[in-house]
Amino acid sequence: MIHVVVGDLASVPADAVVRPATTWLEPLTAALRRLDDAAGPRFQEQRRLSRELPTGSAVVTGAGDLAAEFVVHVVLGATEADVVADAVRRATEAACWQCKQWQIQTLATAVPPGDTLATMAGALRAHMQNATHPANVLFVVATAAEAETLKAHLGQGDA
Repeated sequence: MIHVVVGDLASVPADAVVRPATTWLEPLTAALRRLDDAAGPRFQEQRRLSRELPTGSAVVTGAGDLAAEFVVHVVLGATEADVVADAVRRATEAACWQCKQWQIQTLATAVPPGDTLATMAGALRAHMQNATHPANVLFVVATAAEAETLKAHLGQGDA
């Protein structure tokens, strides 16, 4: 099931956190830099690459000092300006595949960058119809007002 929760992505109780990233696993936005800071130096070491990753892929690393055990990095482009709906769809599908392989039950994510929420939610729903992992996806927002707006966009009403 897809849920909307108010909280902090760094401390939400989940098996893994989705982290939109560049093709070198660098943080895609300023907000993600704060997540990286919360994850600490061990996380910086865990996401080190020797080669660039393709847009639309997803990889799993340890989560450093975050509450979650894992981070699922979704590779959305070389920069935030490069993010397009197709990359979000492919990366979300790849992240779901990783969740199945790693048996990740609860996946937490922020709202994706740009105008791609419907794309991400559609890919998640399609995967979750026939798969047991992840069983729950938590969209994490900062305020109750954001939660209500997001629930409306996801068609959840007062759920």
